[in-house]
Amino acid sequence: MAEIIGVRFKPNGKSYYFDPGSLPVKPGDKVIVETSRGIEYGNVVIGRREIRDDKITKPLKSVIRLATEEDHARCRENREREKEAFGICLEKIKDNGLQMKLIDVEYTFDRGKLLFYFTADGRVDFRQLVKDLAMVFRTRIELRQIGVRDESKAMGSYGVCGRSLCCSQFLDEFMPVSIKMAKEQGLSLNPGKISGACGRLMCCLKYEQDTYEELSKNSPRRGATVKTPDGRGTVESVSLLRGLVRVRISEGGEDVIREYDVDKLRILSAGRQRDDELSDREIEEIDKNLG
Repeated sequence: MAEIIGVRFKPNGKSYYFDPGSLPVKPGDKVIVETSRGIEYGNVVIGRREIRDDKITKPLKSVIRLATEEDHARCRENREREKEAFGICLEKIKDNGLQMKLIDVEYTFDRGKLLFYFTADGRVDFRQLVKDLAMVFRTRIELRQIGVRDESKAMGSYGVCGRSLCCSQFLDEFMPVSIKMAKEQGLSLNPGKISGACGRLMCCLKYEQDTYEELSKNSPRRGATVKTPDGRGTVESVSLLRGLVRVRISEGGEDVIREYDVDKLRILSAGRQRDDELSDREIEEIDKNLG
């Protein structure tokens, strides 16, 4: 077991583990730590706790000190310098005629490196841009091309639910999402209705997926033949979360639809895929088009 704290360097960024040593560190404190990029200023989001050794990447770096007033002032100054660097970089991009969209600028705490994050449709030759920026800022320059999901995370926006994007609020990292999840959850398979602001499938499709998969194991498919307390019938629809199944049965020579608890049914034959349902191959094709 190792004692750790969790530190985050951006409000919506990933948290990283550090060794607090003997320092009186608690959530909400600002600390100075050593990272692979150098000395950084971060916010403690996870208080002291012990975790298994296999959950951390060794060697675990230590917290150097609690941030001082001078550190706070330097961090604020870095934020102001980043705004200036953003405007200058936009001018240089235009001067070089580059097809790229600048998203964010970040100074390392010691100002030993200045990072520019951008998006582009393809590869961009930014070698001259790096030289131009190095001439202005007199420090190490690094340009990083990011994806559309990272762009939405950095820029922030609102989802179709009316709330701020999950990625810009609390998601540390992106989870794998597929359109097959939408199919299993009974959602529209129209990519336009299940895509987020980034144009990719909405991250929230993942939230309830484990529950749907577990419930699906004991539930019949639409079109399945089942035995009900009132006789044999065909499944018309399934409400997985409610645990209810609508079944068409023959009663007095007429077809009627009744609703049953899933645990009161016995599956006699699996259902077939309807004509208006997408096949697994079609779903894979949609996934590929969504990137």
